[in-house]
Amino acid sequence: MIAGFFQGTEMPDADWWQALWPDPAGVLTKSGLAAGTTAVDLCAGNGWFTLPMARVARRVIAVDIDGALLDIARRRACEAQLSNCEFIIADAYDLAKVVVEPVDYVFLANAFHGVPDKVRLSKSVADSLAPDGQFAVVNWHQRPREETTVLGQPRGPKTELRMRPDEVKAAVEQSGLKFARLVEIPPYHYSAVFQKVRALAG
Repeated sequence: MIAGFFQGTEMPDADWWQALWPDPAGVLTKSGLAAGTTAVDLCAGNGWFTLPMARVARRVIAVDIDGALLDIARRRACEAQLSNCEFIIADAYDLAKVVVEPVDYVFLANAFHGVPDKVRLSKSVADSLAPDGQFAVVNWHQRPREETTVLGQPRGPKTELRMRPDEVKAAVEQSGLKFARLVEIPPYHYSAVFQKVRALAG
């Protein structure tokens, strides 16, 4: 395993990943991605969400610690003739260091459960966001792993790693981001969306 790789977040086989997420664009829309924004696909892996994100956002920055997976994402973006993507090999904790200009949207799917220091990560995301920017966390529901089957097999992180929405809320709000809404992502996920509150003048 790569140093810094979050627990239980390895990139799955493409067949069941596609079976689980047949409509990644729909997940992004439910999770608040808006047209014309600058967006980050954090822990982007092979770009399953990066490409549909690039078809909506003005600019997309895909960040992952695994350069080999990012190479796959870069190649897929090139084949799709998407020229508004940037690919950065970096630890997710260092997001605020590698993304210099504030962004409008940060998306994190299937990784938050494995982050050792969730508050630290959330603070880095908060520092990266422009005022009113959003942070969307897509997580597995806290159901026994044997109940979350894809292509006939139990999938997802270990049962003990899974988080309730209120646990995600408690961790992320320590960064100063405010909980905005919870969206169901069938069959096994939810999206918790947070917003960076604009500072009051004066």
